[in-house]
Amino acid sequence: MKSNRSSVITVVIALVIGALVAIAGSQGGAAIGGIPLFALAVIGAFAVQVIAYIPAAALRTERFFDLTGSVTFVVISVSLVLLAPRPDLRSAILAAMVVLWALRLGAFLFARVQRTGQDSRFEEIKKAPVRFLQVWIIQGLWVSITAAAAWIAISVDPAQQRPIEWIGIVGIVVWAAGLVFEIVADVQKSAFRADPANKDSFIRTGLWSRSRHPNYFGEIVLWIGVALVAAPVLQGWQWVALLSPLFVILLLTRVSGIPLLEAKADKTWGGREDYAAYKKRTPALIPRLRSPR
Repeated sequence: MKSNRSSVITVVIALVIGALVAIAGSQGGAAIGGIPLFALAVIGAFAVQVIAYIPAAALRTERFFDLTGSVTFVVISVSLVLLAPRPDLRSAILAAMVVLWALRLGAFLFARVQRTGQDSRFEEIKKAPVRFLQVWIIQGLWVSITAAAAWIAISVDPAQQRPIEWIGIVGIVVWAAGLVFEIVADVQKSAFRADPANKDSFIRTGLWSRSRHPNYFGEIVLWIGVALVAAPVLQGWQWVALLSPLFVILLLTRVSGIPLLEAKADKTWGGREDYAAYKKRTPALIPRLRSPR
């Protein structure tokens, strides 16, 4: 009972935060039928999660959780470009950035769940409908805030649109560098895990010799790139869009990313000298430039 009450409170808080972001990001933006485009995007992001939750809860499965999140990024981004009164090059570029990232990540995570058969995070949660709903609603908030910079810029009034200038080009380069970094890190780790000889070991080669979490570094960098492309057309309360990279940084470095993985790694290899040495010489996030000796 206490767990359900806590989950309900979390759901309400997530919805309120989502509503506040939608209201702020919609100020001065384009609208359809009197409803701001960005607000529609946020509503759509939450709606997709609730719709997907229904069969997932009935079947008690989490197999389509990560895929649903990725599909939401794609569907909403494409829909915004199609619904925008006068989509410009910046809108197309931002939508493409989000879609390409989401397709890559969604395919990677879905394949991982299919390969392992389940996601251990949901072993107990999926048995409790209210707690299970909570994680889907939180995913709706995650999608909305993470994509906020791109979605708000796509949804601006046509009068705010500007040509792509140097900051936009820098943003595209930064996004591309982050995406490549993340992909390479994931590929290296997948190959490492696929080798039976590495069953009881930890990866410390390639990008993982320079950072303990190079995939997260790439993730942060690419969303900073998206924000740089979006920034030139933002005005007033639309600057809430900067929550996007800040949220990603906070999530990965303080909440569910690095802290959880570091705790798990410490529990698994904490007593090994080679792990202690690796952890001492290798930064947690920002890669070292020189190769460790």
